[in-house]
Amino acid sequence: MDAEPEVAGGALRRPRRWRFESLPTGAKLFLILTAALMPLALVALLAALQSNRIADAETRARLRVATSESARALGIELIGDMTALRVALHALDEDPEDAPSCARVQGVFADQLASGARFAIIGPSGVLCSSLRRPMARILYPVSAGPISATIDPGKGLALGLTAPSGRLHAVADFSGEALAQVARPSGFLPAYASVLMRGNDRLPLEGLAGLGPLDRTESLAVPVGIDNLSFEMTVRSAPITSPLIVAMLLPVLMWVAAAVIGWFVVDALLIRPLRALRRAVAAYRPGEVITPPVETTAQEIRELGDTFRAISQTVVAHEAGLAEGLVRQTKLTREVHHRVKNNLQVISSLINFHARGAHGGEARAAYAAIQRRVDALAVVHRNHFAELEETRGLQLRTMVSDLASNIRATAPEDTHLAITLDIDSYLANQDMAIAIAFLLTELIELAMMVQPDAVLRLSLRPSAEPARALLRVSSPALIDGDRLRVLLADRYGRVIEGLARQLRSKLHYEPLTGAYEILVSVTGRD
Repeated sequence: MDAEPEVAGGALRRPRRWRFESLPTGAKLFLILTAALMPLALVALLAALQSNRIADAETRARLRVATSESARALGIELIGDMTALRVALHALDEDPEDAPSCARVQGVFADQLASGARFAIIGPSGVLCSSLRRPMARILYPVSAGPISATIDPGKGLALGLTAPSGRLHAVADFSGEALAQVARPSGFLPAYASVLMRGNDRLPLEGLAGLGPLDRTESLAVPVGIDNLSFEMTVRSAPITSPLIVAMLLPVLMWVAAAVIGWFVVDALLIRPLRALRRAVAAYRPGEVITPPVETTAQEIRELGDTFRAISQTVVAHEAGLAEGLVRQTKLTREVHHRVKNNLQVISSLINFHARGAHGGEARAAYAAIQRRVDALAVVHRNHFAELEETRGLQLRTMVSDLASNIRATAPEDTHLAITLDIDSYLANQDMAIAIAFLLTELIELAMMVQPDAVLRLSLRPSAEPARALLRVSSPALIDGDRLRVLLADRYGRVIEGLARQLRSKLHYEPLTGAYEILVSVTGRD
């Protein structure tokens, strides 16, 4: 069973299934294909990410080994040089004239001196031992005894300093970036790399990594050297972002786009466009026509649906032709029936008139005249209904009341001078309502004529405040309340008038002072 709509907060809330069904077919297909291809896209994406993670892990492992080796080599070299400088510093602190100690230090620094390294031991009186003939232009050294202090000059190199236990002598060694880069170069490391010696925010580039593009990725690792917070950082390229990697990363999007385009093309070409063309052909259908399906499509089901619509329209055409023929026959039969009824009523009226002429006594002739007036009223309705039969809009009340008034005046006794004034709007009514109106008017006119032979009546049919209803009014001085009127109503006319009012499904209002009867009658429209 279908899910029922839920009511929340006084508003009708549709179930979720209804929301999906309201989407266009293309959107539904896109969502279904997306859900179906999502696992494959995730597998492809995870595989690409896993491959990158494995390659990055291998790169980090090689980088860790190379960085540790370079930092260790750099630390050993610098600590060795500074140890020799410390020995000479202590010896000269005890004996400023100890020349062999200075010579030993120069021997230790012999290889570094060729690459731009230099050192100096300075006392209160000046330079005691130096790798240069002249004193260094700028000397950086610690102010107190203790571990080796380091200072990075970004534009020049690395300066390491020592202070003798007495505090009188200081030793300084200055190493260039080229010398440090040669010492820190790892053995057997083939990939290109960049290296930096760091201390805090100061950085001394040793090796550069050229040719980095916007899609290149790098891995960096820093290892302490072991001297005064010095760190050695090495940077290498990680697995590059290549076109296969980009395709693998974008594969989910590519699959979704391809699924949407292919799915929409297939559904639109095979189903949606043919269905739209078929819908337009069905919407343009007019009774009596045969539906022509659109251009042939590759979808067998749509072709069969179009053939079904064509067959249905052909069947409808055949049925409509049969119905039209039957309607013609029925119309002819109905017209014949009404024609015969009208003729029969005229024959009855003629027979009543014939018998009235041979009647003896005024009461008998008056009775025949009353019967003839009612038969004539019914004949007037049938005559007008027969005239409006082709259009079936209803009876024209103005024409009907005019004919009725003429017939009543024609059948009135010779000693009466009846005057009837009409004020009837162009309203239409069905046959049952028209018969009741004709009988009611006949009774009221005859009542006024029986009270006063020369009665003057006014018949009006005007609009009312209620829709689809009109106000029928009959007024005459003869209908003003009086003894004669009350006797006639009690003996003969009262019950008939009340019965006709009930047949009109409305209440009959009587104004005794003005002599007027009013009633609301149902109408089908205006002519």
